[in-house]
Amino acid sequence: MNESNHSEPTDESIHQLRLKANEYLLREQWGQSIQTYSQLISIYQTHSNPNHQKPLILAYSNQAEARSKARDFDGAIQDCDEALKIENTHFKTLMCKGKILMSLDRYNQALNCFKIASVENPSNVDTETRIGYLEKCKKLEFLSRTGGFDLSNWVLNGFKGKLPELAEYVNCLEIKKSEISGRGLVANKNLEMGCVLLVTKAVATERGILPDEDLGENGENAQMVMWKNFVDKVVETTSKCKRLCFLMSMLSFGENEDSLVIPDINLFKPEADQDFGFGVEKIDLRGILNILDVNSLVEETFSSQFSGKNGFNYHGVGLWVLASFINHSCNPNAKRFHIGDHVIVHASRDIKEGEEITLGYFDVFAPLKTRKEMGKNWGFDCQCKRCKFETDISLRHEMGEVETRYETGVDVGAMVYKLEESMKTWMVRGKMKGYLRASFWKVYSELFLSEKLMRKWGRRVPTMEVVVESVVEAVGGDERVLRVVVEGMKRSGGGGLVEMEKVMRLGRGVYGKVMKKQALRSIIS
Repeated sequence: MNESNHSEPTDESIHQLRLKANEYLLREQWGQSIQTYSQLISIYQTHSNPNHQKPLILAYSNQAEARSKARDFDGAIQDCDEALKIENTHFKTLMCKGKILMSLDRYNQALNCFKIASVENPSNVDTETRIGYLEKCKKLEFLSRTGGFDLSNWVLNGFKGKLPELAEYVNCLEIKKSEISGRGLVANKNLEMGCVLLVTKAVATERGILPDEDLGENGENAQMVMWKNFVDKVVETTSKCKRLCFLMSMLSFGENEDSLVIPDINLFKPEADQDFGFGVEKIDLRGILNILDVNSLVEETFSSQFSGKNGFNYHGVGLWVLASFINHSCNPNAKRFHIGDHVIVHASRDIKEGEEITLGYFDVFAPLKTRKEMGKNWGFDCQCKRCKFETDISLRHEMGEVETRYETGVDVGAMVYKLEESMKTWMVRGKMKGYLRASFWKVYSELFLSEKLMRKWGRRVPTMEVVVESVVEAVGGDERVLRVVVEGMKRSGGGGLVEMEKVMRLGRGVYGKVMKKQALRSIIS
């Protein structure tokens, strides 16, 4: 046997290996860097030498940085912890661990790392960087605790430049058995229109510009490539993070909805002090595909525009775990939009304690027949209060006439008048009026935006204010409703303070309370 294989490495060979690992790190070749640092760590541990202690700490710290860049956050934190076992005040390792924890939205733990680094290393040359991370972490911790998000500067800058910093946030919500399907998010206190309900970061996203639909097969192929990339990202991320794998295992696979476990919502908060190692170690590819098929969200046109991604062919898909518990309803009380990898969900109308949070998976400002067809595309038949009411109403002869008028595009004023008179005959009250008005909002908006038609029909139909109030109460705020109100106010000379406050309230229902009045006014106008 060759004894040289067991000889202790020379200082020169260790030095060369360290240079090689550092070079890989600088070149952002994360895989090679991790592999080389692992060799270096093994040598330091196998051949005990007091002079190896400091280099061993640095090797662990640098390997942690490489792992975090490769999104192996579990491994990165383990490396940091190994280094801190040797020297619990090591500045570089504390900063590295703090940054990793902050990227995982574990703000309190990250703050603790930055504070120890500050106290134990007050004269470190990297003071400015340390203070910067400390202040950033304090801000994110505040946002995660209060939900006090403010996107004003970004909005006023035309959605350009650096994306606003967002923190994971959960308002007064809990997971309960849903009357709609499976499980759902439920408010455990009264919540005002516009208030932020939830801000959460994606497990993974995939975005891109798709070819024009006219290209047919090429467009389908591009979508398939995007979907495959998205699946690959989810598989990679969950394979490297036990926590995400555990949380994903709590989502619906599309079967046996009534038998699913109802988890504590605190499990989904990043700061949750849970041992996720005991849960599911791995979800097979078939399971992941089932989960994504049921739970992934497509970015809407409005969402992408709000994120500064203009263009009809822009397409995005992602998985946001906690948001996956939100069910569809045709009389939703919430809206969502995307900023970077975060989704923000806010109340689009006032929500009562005990009410389930719901979103419109498709356009709820469409007639019943159209919504039923869209529901089939999603694989379900909506049975919300609105759909049940409209199904019953659709059996009436007069409703058939209204639908015919809508489909043939005859005088919109005559159609609105017919529908309003029919509702009087049927003794439709309250939200039920709002449901029907939302279903035919297209013709209501055409009527209210036409001075000629309003001169003819204005005295025979309800005012715009009455219709808008009923629609928003029934199905929440919508930018199309807001546009009609703003145009009406402009035609009347701009309106006074009372009118402007009503418009601002509608704006908060559409965009949420995430910006100051000046920024909101810039979008509305």
